[in-house]
Amino acid sequence: MELYKSVLDDIASMLESRPQRKEYLPDTSRCWRETERFELVMRRDCAYELGGSGNDSANYTAVTSSDARFAESRIIVIGKDLPEITQDTPYARLVILHVDPVTINSDQDSEKVFRFLQKLDFIKYHVFAKGFMIRVSSENFREQARVSKAALQEGITFEKLGNALLSHYTDVAGVKAATVVFITDPSIDYEQLINDAKKVREITHAFSKILEGMPTDCGLCKLKPVCDEVEGMRQLHFQKEENRQ
Repeated sequence: MELYKSVLDDIASMLESRPQRKEYLPDTSRCWRETERFELVMRRDCAYELGGSGNDSANYTAVTSSDARFAESRIIVIGKDLPEITQDTPYARLVILHVDPVTINSDQDSEKVFRFLQKLDFIKYHVFAKGFMIRVSSENFREQARVSKAALQEGITFEKLGNALLSHYTDVAGVKAATVVFITDPSIDYEQLINDAKKVREITHAFSKILEGMPTDCGLCKLKPVCDEVEGMRQLHFQKEENRQ
């Protein structure tokens, strides 16, 4: 079952509509420097904010175990790169992880699957890029970042940031490849990105609940819209209920 198929389709469509995007293959020799702990970037030391000053922003992590479109690691930039930006601008960072099917297999313990997906999403909180301070709101699916003047002078780019992130994602057992998409193009539909971020959370929640085993009265279930959209979710739901009886 491909849990996040609709979200992955949206990402693929967006990429196809932006042929001018930049793409980079992983290069461990081009990783941006990291600090051991969270680094505060004061406003006076900041060149600009990504997603700041009321600009749109979005963030989510989606997982696939079979989608060939995301089977190879890469870094994608849609819009201006960090050295080209001169003022606060819209921003989004999307991550698509290609994982071993066994890690999200329906036969796995529900708590184990949920914790694995949660661990992948939480990696962003543990990458402390020098001069790049992120602030994430899990409630409204936003991510803002302050970019320091010093980091720009030292040559920070999305490619280097992406390589640092890729190294963390691919170090996780079960992760076969990672795609990191940075977006600063103001013409992108950020509202759609927010809707997809909400959908990712709803699907993850529904999947974990179904694995736990839930009554199959669809008329009363709040997760019905998710089961209606994700192919195979309803079948899994009833299968789990039959196994409990």
